[in-house]
Amino acid sequence: MAKKDDKNQKHNFKKAPLTPPDLDKVKGVADNDKQKQLKNHKVDNKDQAFTTNKGLKIAEDEFSLKAGERGPTLIEDFHFREKMQHFDHERIPERIVHARGVGAHGVFKCTKDMSEYTKAGLFTEEGKETALFTRISTVAGFRGSTDTPRDVRGFALKFYTDEGNYDLVGNNMPVFIIQDAIKFPDFVHAVKPEPDTEVPQAQSAHDTFWDFVSRNQESAHMTMWQMSDRAIPRSLRMIDGFGIHTYRFVNAEGKGTFVRFQWNPQLGVHSRVWDETLKVSGNDPDSHRKDLYDAIDEGDYPVWDFCVQLLPEEKEFDFDFDILDPTKVWPEEDIEKIKIGEITLNKNVDNYFAETEQVAFNPGNVVPGIDFSNDPLLQGRLFSYTDTQLIRLGGPNFAQIPINRPIVDVHNNQRDGWHQHMIPKGPVSYMKSTIDDQSPYYAKPEEGGYEHYQEKIDARKIQARADSFRDHFSQATAFYKSLSEVEQEHIKNAFSFELAKVKRPEIRQNVVDMFANVDEDLAKEIAKNIGADSPDAERGFDPAGVKPTKEALKVRMPEFSQEKTIFKPDTLKVGIYSDDEDDFDFKGLTKALKDKKAKPEIIQENLQDTKDGVMVTHRYETVHPVLEDALIVVVPEKPSHDFKKNVGEFVDETFKHYKPLWIIGDATDILAEDKQKADGVMVTKDSKEIDKFIENLTKQRFWDRDGSI
Repeated sequence: MAKKDDKNQKHNFKKAPLTPPDLDKVKGVADNDKQKQLKNHKVDNKDQAFTTNKGLKIAEDEFSLKAGERGPTLIEDFHFREKMQHFDHERIPERIVHARGVGAHGVFKCTKDMSEYTKAGLFTEEGKETALFTRISTVAGFRGSTDTPRDVRGFALKFYTDEGNYDLVGNNMPVFIIQDAIKFPDFVHAVKPEPDTEVPQAQSAHDTFWDFVSRNQESAHMTMWQMSDRAIPRSLRMIDGFGIHTYRFVNAEGKGTFVRFQWNPQLGVHSRVWDETLKVSGNDPDSHRKDLYDAIDEGDYPVWDFCVQLLPEEKEFDFDFDILDPTKVWPEEDIEKIKIGEITLNKNVDNYFAETEQVAFNPGNVVPGIDFSNDPLLQGRLFSYTDTQLIRLGGPNFAQIPINRPIVDVHNNQRDGWHQHMIPKGPVSYMKSTIDDQSPYYAKPEEGGYEHYQEKIDARKIQARADSFRDHFSQATAFYKSLSEVEQEHIKNAFSFELAKVKRPEIRQNVVDMFANVDEDLAKEIAKNIGADSPDAERGFDPAGVKPTKEALKVRMPEFSQEKTIFKPDTLKVGIYSDDEDDFDFKGLTKALKDKKAKPEIIQENLQDTKDGVMVTHRYETVHPVLEDALIVVVPEKPSHDFKKNVGEFVDETFKHYKPLWIIGDATDILAEDKQKADGVMVTKDSKEIDKFIENLTKQRFWDRDGSI
């Protein structure tokens, strides 16, 4: 046995890549201007002498300078002091929200000329490509938390345009939990760990979050999304992005048009089930970031269709909801969604801290042709995002960090400050000046100078909200009613799981009463599951709200159901559970799967090649079945002890999570006879029915089974 292990270790050492592949050579990726700019700031230590931060070459880094071999360390050891001081100060404050994120570079390609509505250059030339950087993150957890909590996913985009940086800050859900930014600190405090115990981490299943929800009924709609399958995505490559807020397009003539942004994955939107999610978190808490990195690294670049919804200003008041309300969507049956481009992520970061951690987004970073609306949440975020970076990134010069630096030149008379990397020339640090010919000059609008949209305002200063913002339940109901029975059942289970962890009975009751205004049957089932009294919608209705109209309650939003989504086999992981000594045709099976762009992963007891030369991907003990999208079990004539010991868990987990299952060989001792006839289960003597399995793979889930929640 020891000899066999030695062979495996030698084999793995030879096969393991020492460095990631050169992405410039993968599928012909070409550097854009931003990637070239970043390359100029890279440090390559290969074949270079070790130096201090000041460039002094160092002959010894193993030992500090001492007075004798056993004597005290001397304070004159400048290299020790520099190394230790840097280490002591190398952490920066993590983001208050969205602390755990993953980043990637990409490109936006305009596919439709939108110059009728906007003069923003990245949207007005069909075929034009614009470099971008994205950061996708969870909201509630700390930087060291898991990738897979029930949570919103932030999805921010930074476009490096030839008019300056344009940031679009989004989420994978189209609505927000509050209407006014002044409540944002309260919401974040409520969803974060409770301050007395610092518990729980990356979860909303606790008293303060649900107390906030029940006392702020504008949260009803987004809470329904958080309890839906959208909050537990299968992959970050399979989530939507929504700009949430109402912005303005402004064309060359100065005409404004309200606009909302969204971007939809070409792989489709897909989710996990809750039991599966919990097990993924325990087995691979980094699964989402690894999935995105691996896909880009292997050339399977994720692509999103970038879309807009446009509304003429004269139709601002034509709806039962306020178009400026960030807790409301614009239903596609009323306001058409138009594809205007594609986002492709094609390059991983070179350094997590330098790029993903130091990137700074701000919805106030706009270009000519894009302006703001009076959305009260957006108005507050325009201040908050920049203010946050001042302490995180060490002062006002964070835009000079390479990942934040625009690809165009920067010219202004700002000076000094922490981490000033520019060296401004001349005596002038103010505007206006007769020195240097009054440089820099003000650019006119026709020269690309930004001009704010001129909106007429006639109002009194007041702390209040319009009545059009007070219907908190109609769209929450529309979302719920638009989902399939399976998706509705998942929402019921999610509410029941979360609220069962709430300690205070009065909070549980308040939530049940509140959501009786969304759907009474939903509230009744939740109440039964968590031991609350029968829900009372009137008791749960905030008198400050407005009852939905009958017309509003008839609205449906079928575009948000995942019921009819079809998976592409592309990049889906297919576990092939088998035995070390089996002489099955693994080469033929894996080739058939790869031809459909699926990712076969052979699972055996030892990491060695199969008898026909296909490398084993995982050992039984190093991969959990929830990390595979489907399972093929190749049953040998004489199964080994290790094969039989583990096969039950793999088959059971795959079956109860509704995934495609194919048993090739004798299934008698592996799967009960009645389950062999279930939807999405195949039992055959050989691998000839690969096409049927691929068809099952595109359906992905078979909800008629008796599975988990």
